Amino acid sequence: MTIKSISVTDALYHYILSTSLREPEVLQQLREETALHTHSMMQIAPEQGQFMALLVELIGAKKILEIGVFTGYSSTWLALALPKDGRITACDINEEFTDVARRYWARAGVTDKIDLRLAPALETLNSLAAAGHAGSYDMAFIDADKTNYDGYYEQSLMLLRTGGLLVIDNVLWNGQVADPNFTDADTAAIRRLNAKIHADPRVSISLLPIADGLTLAVKR
Repeated sequence: MTIKSISVTDALYHYILSTSLREPEVLQQLREETALHTHSMMQIAPEQGQFMALLVELIGAKKILEIGVFTGYSSTWLALALPKDGRITACDINEEFTDVARRYWARAGVTDKIDLRLAPALETLNSLAAAGHAGSYDMAFIDADKTNYDGYYEQSLMLLRTGGLLVIDNVLWNGQVADPNFTDADTAAIRRLNAKIHADPRVSISLLPIADGLTLAVKR
């Protein structure tokens, strides 16, 4: 037994995937295509995608907010887990990346579940609030530029219903958040948000060492 999370070696990681991962073929194809991309490190891990899809089922989510689409791997996992009347509002600014996402959404048969908004995410979140969507989302996933994470957190909390789930990616930032030698803007922004969430009475939280670190926060 151990009093802390087990270290995941390459061999153990492959064992986890071989005994747990149920990745649809369309998602495997998307993951393999994205692996050839210059910015492939922006894609979430397959076990993280499956975990978030399970969360969709666990909370019975029907309305999801995604901030940061890239090539659509995470949104495809989420959309496949949604019921037929479920919808994702997906925020991104890069048409080249999201063109790949659109192709795979079509292959997966989930295009009708995803409303892609190509604009700065904070603008989209403000417009959703202005249109009366505050307190209406069941789940939000934040995985975009790190320096705006605090703004995404605040706007997502406002758009979530009470009991809604906020999922935040990259909160361990390859371990750099725990290394004082890293003082760049991205690392500093994640550190500040982690500290803020830890002290935030508006949410119940758990930071999990999945992939690059995943915070789960339930709106009280």
